[in-house]
Amino acid sequence: MRQLFQNLIGNALKFHRPDVPPLIQVTAHIVTKNVKPKEYVIEITDNGVGFDEKYLDRIFAVFQRLHGRDQYEGTGIGLAVCRKIVERHNGTITATSTPGKGSKFIVTFPIKAIKQEKPYDN
Repeated sequence: MRQLFQNLIGNALKFHRPDVPPLIQVTAHIVTKNVKPKEYVIEITDNGVGFDEKYLDRIFAVFQRLHGRDQYEGTGIGLAVCRKIVERHNGTITATSTPGKGSKFIVTFPIKAIKQEKPYDN
């Protein structure tokens, strides 16, 4: 999970707009209505360069880059790693974005019921 947040927040910092201080918001809430099982929803929103949403499927693939290596450092595996982490926890990851305005990455995880142990009787 640490790697997930490190990659998402790191990307928000890396892909900031020139001369605009990066602004990153991390929010979380629980969705309980009309969803089975109930879900945790975590959103990481930034005011960075954004991307065209027609590339949404591409950004989560290994070695896929939307920008040249001369513009931004990186290997093109960060978001693919995020997708793998989320899927291993039975979750989903997607994003919304507007070029020049920023991006929002939405991560959902099912809430697993905690099995209640019976109190110990003496």
